[in-house]
Amino acid sequence: MPLSLRRGTITAIDEEHERLMRLRVDGVPCVAYPELTGPVAIGDDVVVNVQARALGLGSGGFDVLHANLTRGLELEAAGGAHVMPLPYTPLQHAVRHGEEDTALAERLDGLPVVCCSVHSQVVPVCAGLAGAQVAYVQLGGGALPVSLSDAIRAVRAKGLVEAVVAAAPCFDADVQCVNLWSALAWCAARGFEAVVCSVGPGIVGTGTRLGHGGLAAAEAANAAAALGGVPILAVRYSEADARERHRGVSHHTRAVLDLCLGDVRVAWPLGVAAPEWLHPREEVDASAWREACSGLPLSFMGRSAEEEPTFFAAAYAAGLVARPNV
Repeated sequence: MPLSLRRGTITAIDEEHERLMRLRVDGVPCVAYPELTGPVAIGDDVVVNVQARALGLGSGGFDVLHANLTRGLELEAAGGAHVMPLPYTPLQHAVRHGEEDTALAERLDGLPVVCCSVHSQVVPVCAGLAGAQVAYVQLGGGALPVSLSDAIRAVRAKGLVEAVVAAAPCFDADVQCVNLWSALAWCAARGFEAVVCSVGPGIVGTGTRLGHGGLAAAEAANAAAALGGVPILAVRYSEADARERHRGVSHHTRAVLDLCLGDVRVAWPLGVAAPEWLHPREEVDASAWREACSGLPLSFMGRSAEEEPTFFAAAYAAGLVARPNV
């Protein structure tokens, strides 16, 4: 399907963050990525991509600013940049990559790498890692712009994450890396004590065993194991999901484990019944997850912590298992 573009005028700016703006174009909600399209202001003549909203996507029901015709044309590339994220697409742009400025580690030397199959797990995982020096690496399989994530802004504000890395095809983070393997090696070279990997918000899915973004967790686990790290899986669990595939331990988790090529530590909250096939697993006391996550945004598929307590407890358990020296 071709791009669905329309022209309009910016009529309001609702939120302004370092790398993300939420605004309205002719009164319709829209997001803009100033690092990509340049600054925006009320009254600007813009082109927006309307396809997600037109299709009624729950997690993408807003327009995306595609080009700013008033002040976003003929922008200069970042100094010294020559490698392209999103190459050979209408959104290709040159960015300086982390591999160009930091000598990568050859091995991870036991670095814990938490592998999340859905973005909602990131907040409780990071809460479980409180006190450790943590880097977050975003993988393809959901939203590609890292700056879209309000969850990442929240954990950074709380000091739970120190660096944010975009592994291509993701972009718009503190550090851009060519792939997952170099992203992990960059984190190890910078001395982080743990890495949290996840797809972005709005997971891609086709309803099939292998056709979903959650398999990025298997890719992260395999990369971590191959480089000498310790992969730890955050189990996706749902109590309220009406779709049988996701009720209890999700079929996403089973698919991830089926595709892991090495040993993976599977975290599980003590006292919660688990399916027999989820074995071996490491049971830890995750009962403090509510207190640890206090003041942080908790939402899974539009459901609250009260509706999905085991989902957040399981993710928090993964953070506990990944704590250094545990």
